[in-house]
Amino acid sequence: MAIFMKDVELPNIIPKLLLEKHVNYLISYGMNKDDYTYCMTEHIRMSGIYWGLTALDLMGQLECTSKTEVLEFIEKCQNDCGGISGSINHDPHLLYTLSAVQILSMYDALDVIDVEKVVKYVKDRQQPNGSFTGDIWGEVDTRFSFCAVATLSLLGRLDAIDVNKAVKFVISCMNFDGGFGSKPGSESHAGLIYCCLGFLSITGHLHEVDADRLSWWLCERQLPSGGLNGRPEKLPDVCYSWWVLSSLAILGRLHWIDKKQLVDFVLACQDVETGGFSDRPGDMVDPFHTLFGLTAISLLNADVTLKPINPTYCMPQYIVDRLGLKPCRLNR
Repeated sequence: MAIFMKDVELPNIIPKLLLEKHVNYLISYGMNKDDYTYCMTEHIRMSGIYWGLTALDLMGQLECTSKTEVLEFIEKCQNDCGGISGSINHDPHLLYTLSAVQILSMYDALDVIDVEKVVKYVKDRQQPNGSFTGDIWGEVDTRFSFCAVATLSLLGRLDAIDVNKAVKFVISCMNFDGGFGSKPGSESHAGLIYCCLGFLSITGHLHEVDADRLSWWLCERQLPSGGLNGRPEKLPDVCYSWWVLSSLAILGRLHWIDKKQLVDFVLACQDVETGGFSDRPGDMVDPFHTLFGLTAISLLNADVTLKPINPTYCMPQYIVDRLGLKPCRLNR
């Protein structure tokens, strides 16, 4: 019986990274405050700024944006409880708190926020079983475990939480295939695997993982087109070029992927007219996929003009070095 695998066909391969076009796309994004897409993404504005600034920094163009405007925005987004929201007058959440701290670390400007209030907000999100809720409304997810430890480690305050309990919860989310889900018993997913491996990398517990089994699961995400999906029977998507590759890099098995095929897929997702990357060839571009297309190319060392990216923090390596952070990675 024939087995049919969901995939896409690549158009003509784009042979190089369109750096200038990507820079122009990111700088112009959001200039029109009345644009429909800009208005509809207000609730994730903080993460959008992080995606755009990180992408520009990787291309050596961070100075093209207004640092003052960005810092003023972040300051206005810190709530009285200490958490930081996706936009002004929105509710705080760990997702946007991490994005804000990443941006401030990039600018070496943590003094813009009340750090002690941020630490208290993150600490208050930890539950008795070691898990974390994203906000006061109670949703538990391993994404939030990663956001919590990444935020605190960037602030130098991992001591504020019960790390051992947090590790036990994440390990309880490991599945028979070596992967991780959002909570115990949930399906393995490449994005959540990155979050759990990033968490274990920061807390120094990568030895808890079955590295070979998990790496094989991750490698099986590569389709004939060269692209990567997030779980079986899904279409490839540029963002999984980051979630899968960063996980393999943390596990010391980045070389298990077919580099050339993946680079061809990622480059095919560029818009040759406007710049930017889409999820797959021919779709609309956005800052989210633009960042993760660039981070994939950086991890694969496929373009020497891009700065190296740290696979644990999804931040330029020079920033992680400047902060003196040394997340664990396995060797193979």
